[in-house]
Order: sequence, then structure tokens, then C-alpha cells
Amino acid sequence: MSAASSTPPLDRFSLPDAGGHFGRYGGTFVPETLMTALAELTAAYLVARDDPGFQAELRHHLKEFAGRPTELYFAERLTAHVGGAKIYFKREDLLHTGAHKINNALAQALLARRMGKKRIIAETGAGQHGVATASVCAKFGLECVIYMGAHDMERQALNVFRMRLMGATVVGVEAGQKTLKEAINEAMRDWVTNVRHTHYILGTAYGAHPYPMMVRDFHRVIGLEAKEQLLAREGRLPDEMVACVGGGSNAIGLFFEFLEDPGVRLFGVEAGGRGIKRGEHAARFAGGRLGVLQGCKTFLLQDAEGQIELTHSVSAGLDYAAVGPEHAFYRDRGRIEFGYATDAEVMEAFQLCSRQEGIIPALESTHALAFGLKRARDLGPDKVVVIGLSGRGDKDVQQVAALLEKTKA
Repeated sequence: MSAASSTPPLDRFSLPDAGGHFGRYGGTFVPETLMTALAELTAAYLVARDDPGFQAELRHHLKEFAGRPTELYFAERLTAHVGGAKIYFKREDLLHTGAHKINNALAQALLARRMGKKRIIAETGAGQHGVATASVCAKFGLECVIYMGAHDMERQALNVFRMRLMGATVVGVEAGQKTLKEAINEAMRDWVTNVRHTHYILGTAYGAHPYPMMVRDFHRVIGLEAKEQLLAREGRLPDEMVACVGGGSNAIGLFFEFLEDPGVRLFGVEAGGRGIKRGEHAARFAGGRLGVLQGCKTFLLQDAEGQIELTHSVSAGLDYAAVGPEHAFYRDRGRIEFGYATDAEVMEAFQLCSRQEGIIPALESTHALAFGLKRARDLGPDKVVVIGLSGRGDKDVQQVAALLEKTKA
């Protein structure tokens, strides 16, 4: 699992470079009309990152509004059920609005205010980033427009209502598969048109520089807390850590503080859908190749002619053709390993966690849970596995109920 001995020593703080590259991944592939906005955003973020006042304000809102720190929870009954390693959840599902997304949305809203931007746009798949963005816009009095695929609006109707309740305009996207990729396309079109007074709060560690760097940094708090909490509980680091990966924001946030701890294995879990067949999954490392999509170079699902392939996942938040460039970089180095969970495995783990722990996980997070339970089962009782519970499953219960009803028919 370790990288080759010829690989230079890992320095997580050296990435990305000034051009936004993580090795051969990342960069800036956008229309010329957005280059000035991205340069402005990069400059503003680098100043804010080193400004104690900005960081203090962010910490205040993360505590008072979002509810940080989140708990590190020992899943005692699941541990006994599996019969292997001790299982801990990093409980981002306990945050205001129900997922880790609020970390980044809060920080970017503060940055937008600092830049004098009065209008916010965002994309969303599962709806959690949209809800988080609508929430912070309501808090700070900012205009808010959320783009969401029409298909995702149907399967995440509760989150659509929540966004509108908080004053956001939710725009359904009817193009293509009517999912996350198309929502990002429409958000970028809006940004090009309204760039002078609009900030785009991109919801994951993806896209053109500085977004992968910036979103990662805003989610680093997850891993910082997890390391401190586990050392307090167990007096040691975990043996393995597992997180779901769509774009990869919760995963890089959880993993970043452990990248230079070689004794900790890191696993990213993609959406295996109905199986690794074209159009039936969203596991980029299981069926993808190097390409450029929506702002950066990374691993993505495309055919031999470069056309983006159809994707599928039971979870709207993982139903996307590309993966964050930093994940691709660490995968090449062998530092983060990747697997996938199928829809069937996810549905089983969703019900198991609900019944064993009284915690209903988001379908996205349940991919990590399904994979993490298998990892824990293969390890001994003296080992420790930390699973990133990136969100809660309230938004998914109607969809799961309908799917379970179908299996009975």
C-alpha cells in the first residue's frame, strides 16, 4: 500500500503549487471571462487565510452557528455485530443543516462578504450543500440562487423545500441526466454572466484553482478534531480511516491531518452503483481515465472520444463523473486507497446502522460505512477504524422507503 521508495517525501502543505496543481492534476481550465474572478478569489483567500481576524470570526461561527466541535462516537453495538476492530464515527451529521457542508459554506460566505459580493450561487446534488449555502446566506443577508438537477430535486424534495424556506431561489436543471454535473454547468454559466457582483460557493474539493485548496482547508477541522479526540480516547492514532468520495471534500478534510502518518491507512469509497459497467456507477478510479471537466484535470468517467459517460448512484451526492484532483494525486502515490460500495451494500448498511446504533446515516456516508464495516471485520479487536459520517439521512428516508417497497413487490 505504500508508495515506491523513489517517491519524494510527502509534504502535504506544499500542495497545490502556485498554479493549483497537485502533480499532474488540478489547474485552471475555465473560460477567459472567469480568470480575473479566480485570480481575485485566490488573492482574497490567501490574505484571509493568514488573517487572525478572519480565522477568529470563522471559528466563532463554526461554534455558535454550525455546532463544532462534532463528536467522535464509539459505535459499540456495530463493533460487537461485526466482531472485529473498534469502530468510531466522526459525527459531521450532528452539524447544523445536517452535514459537513456547512464548514465550507460558512467560510466562503465570510470570504464573499469580505470581497464585497452580495449575490451567492451554488450547485447541489444531494441538497446538503444547497441547504448549507441557503442557511449562511439567510444568516448574512445575501441573495442566494441554487442550481440543482431536476432528477435530484425529485429524490431530494425535502432539501428543496428547506432551501426555499430559507429564502433561496432553487433553479431546476433539465439538461442531460438532470443531476450534479448539469447543475455545475448551469452555475458556471451564471457566474460567467454575473461575475462582478456574484460569488460561486462551490461545494466540494473540485474545480478550478483555488477551489480544491480552499475547500480542503475549510474542512481540515474535521481531521484536526478527530486526531485530538482519538488520542484522548484511545491514546493512539487509528489503524484505518474511511470516508466516502464524490468530489471528496469530507474525505480530504478527514484525511489531511493523517497524510504524513504512514501507520494510518486511508480509504476513499466511491459509488459502485449497480456494478462496474458503463453508465451504472460513479467509481472514477474503477472505470475512469485522465481528462478535463468543469475546471480541472483529474480522473473522470469518459469514453475513448472524451465524451462524459452516464453515471448512476443511489446517492445524489456521489452521482458525479469526476473526482477531486488532490485525491487523484494521493491515489497515484499510494497514500489514499480507493474502493467502492454498491447500491445494494449501501441499502443494507443504511438499515443496519439505523437498527444497531439509532443513527440514520446519509446515503453518501453509508458508502463509507458499508466499506468500513468490511474493513473492521477483517481486522482484529486490537485495531481501530474511524469512519467519516459526513451527513445524516433524514433527507433520504423517503427515497429509501420507496426503494425498499420496490424490493418487496
